[in-house]
Amino acid sequence: MMSGAAFLNMSAIFALGLLSVSFLLVVYRVLKGPTLPDRILALDMLVAVAIGFIAVLGIKSGFTLYVDVAIALGLVGFLATVAFARFVLSGGVDAKNDEAEEERP
Repeated sequence: MMSGAAFLNMSAIFALGLLSVSFLLVVYRVLKGPTLPDRILALDMLVAVAIGFIAVLGIKSGFTLYVDVAIALGLVGFLATVAFARFVLSGGVDAKNDEAEEERP
């Protein structure tokens, strides 16, 4: 039977692997996103994946300062998403023109 520390270590490695795969998928969506709102949503998801990385590393190392860093990153990520949304709603970038420029050869 596995000890608690070994199970925690194996679970942390598994979680870091899943977070790495999701990180790659989200980066692909940021780069390939067809519209600006898709890219903004992907950036928000990128912040969530980074918070997951920080949380798992904090659990794995036992260093509690990582929790504070994750909370601060969550607040900054939320404010950045709100700022991007206000920028798009104010007409800063015309999404239809953005799509038309991408379709040109």
